[in-house]
Amino acid sequence: MTTTDQVRQAYASVADLYIELFGTSGQVHADDLAFIREHLAGRPGPLLDVGCGPGHLTDHLRSAGADATGLDVVGEFIAHARASYPDGNYLLGSMADLPIADHRLAGILSWGSVIHLPPDDLDAVLAEFRRVTTPGARLVCGFFVGDEVAAFDHKVVTAYRWPVDAFADRLARAGFAEVARLHRPGDGVHRPHAAVAAVRA
Repeated sequence: MTTTDQVRQAYASVADLYIELFGTSGQVHADDLAFIREHLAGRPGPLLDVGCGPGHLTDHLRSAGADATGLDVVGEFIAHARASYPDGNYLLGSMADLPIADHRLAGILSWGSVIHLPPDDLDAVLAEFRRVTTPGARLVCGFFVGDEVAAFDHKVVTAYRWPVDAFADRLARAGFAEVARLHRPGDGVHRPHAAVAAVRA
């Protein structure tokens, strides 16, 4: 079973390469950026980019007028984000124990940040997302898609695919009602991917 320490160590070991390959918003699919902006950029109040990596999506939200803070468990990513986007706020921490007061956030971006969670651990993290958000807050999650919940050999560390309906059901169980979804099939280079936007009940 993959642990937070294993994920942190795996990404720390390839941080420079990861930043080079994926560390700017220009390397993110335009449909993904549009989906993120649509559901988060116009929201009043603080947002948290959970698993922000090099900080590029946090900065993208900030450039669209959002009060966004980035959080990641990988110190190398946080150091890069603070150096590259000095006007932003970036925190070192885990999604399993967010350093945020109860009912503080108007929204959360979780773009690929839960893909390494064993399925049995997802509910606890979603409960943590619910703890820190206000009623009506928006949650946007991006993840890899498959016909069943299953592990696969991600290039960094073991990750999991989810059927979109199954992931939406987990969100609903945690108190987040789906309002929109984005589904992009694989193209031979990129894996099938989806995103769900949901509102905290």
